[in-house]
Amino acid sequence: MIRQTHKIDVTDKVLGRISTEIAILLRGKNKIEYQPHMDQGDIVEISNVSNLKFTGKKIDQKIYYKYSGYPGGLKETKLRKKMEDNPEFVLRNAVYHMMPKNKLRDQMIKRLKFV
Repeated sequence: MIRQTHKIDVTDKVLGRISTEIAILLRGKNKIEYQPHMDQGDIVEISNVSNLKFTGKKIDQKIYYKYSGYPGGLKETKLRKKMEDNPEFVLRNAVYHMMPKNKLRDQMIKRLKFV
């Protein structure tokens, strides 16, 4: 099987809309020979991640949580701070949670590259 490379410029594209397109390409759902139990997706290269667009008040209201497992170990980070520090995390996280929750998800997300 030959994997194609898709290059996507995400400048002024909405996070949810573009992440669904990326998830479809990574899973291979755009191909005729798609099988849900097989990993037949393509490679996706993303550019200009820092120029993503957000609708509504998401940039100020969306919160990412990180829990250490200890009492009092819950940390909160707003979307605006994440976009300043690591914009690739925001897009990768959105695409990752759109993938099926099985053993193929980790293999598929490895083909998401940031240029």
